[in-house]
Amino acid sequence: MNQSGNDPNRSNSSNCTIDEFKKNVYPPIYFIVFALGILGNGLSIYVFLQPYKKKTSVNVFMLNLAISDFLFVWTLPFRAFYYLRDSHWIFGRVFCSIVSYTLYVNMYCSIYFLTALSIVRFVAIVHPFKHLKLTTIKYSRIACAVIWGFVIIACINLLFPPDSSDKCLDLKTESLTNLIVMNYIILVVGFFLPFCTIIFCYVCVVKALVKPRIPKVKIRASHKKAVSTIVITLFMFLLCFLPYHVLRTVFLLERKKDSSHSPCNLWLDKGAVITLCLAAMNSCLDPVLYYFTGENFKERLKNVYIKCTRCRNE
Repeated sequence: MNQSGNDPNRSNSSNCTIDEFKKNVYPPIYFIVFALGILGNGLSIYVFLQPYKKKTSVNVFMLNLAISDFLFVWTLPFRAFYYLRDSHWIFGRVFCSIVSYTLYVNMYCSIYFLTALSIVRFVAIVHPFKHLKLTTIKYSRIACAVIWGFVIIACINLLFPPDSSDKCLDLKTESLTNLIVMNYIILVVGFFLPFCTIIFCYVCVVKALVKPRIPKVKIRASHKKAVSTIVITLFMFLLCFLPYHVLRTVFLLERKKDSSHSPCNLWLDKGAVITLCLAAMNSCLDPVLYYFTGENFKERLKNVYIKCTRCRNE
């Protein structure tokens, strides 16, 4: 490589960087998501763990989703600190691997838990008696264990330590080919299949609810949460996960090109930053799903509030 100070390509490459953009975007977003995620998911876990006479499979999946989000948001301050220090990692290689690993474990656990919630709501409306076992507490706990185990094992390659002790969250260009292959596999198994499943559930639920034999009053009373669950889940997929997976694929393919023939694409680089922030935001948006669609969540939350009020007055 030509290291001459008169090389025109070098001056262009010096401008082809978004380090300052990352420094301005990642830390504030990560700190906001951290604060909202700790508060929302911490409270949600506490509410779900309160003793209640009626336990449902929906709340089992939501509890596991809240735990996944709660564990993930604790890594965000370290990510923010990394970019505030101009992309210098000071917490060691092992912890760097854990921070990177946690992001993907949370993302795909979230995707599968949200998909499982949509399936449970779908079964409850479209096949309420035919597949009743699938909506029991026992089967929901087994499904959660399978999801945790599958995602933890599938992401195990991300635990390999980085090549440099002071770099952590940057792309390693020497392993791009492997990353692209792995990205295609994850894209299909970890995103498109769950996404198509949710769309299928939504279409079937809508068809079941518009049948004239179902009274409108009954629809409003018993199926509102089912529709809300799938609609909110679909919205979060479109906002948080779809942009990230599309931009990540385009980003990796662009990086695969020879740098001497590939022009600098600042818009693509900045887009990758924004979509990663959107993906991280999912962890603080999930409590909205619990509040509006969780079984007895509002009642439990009200009981917690009453209990806390009594403690203050005593």
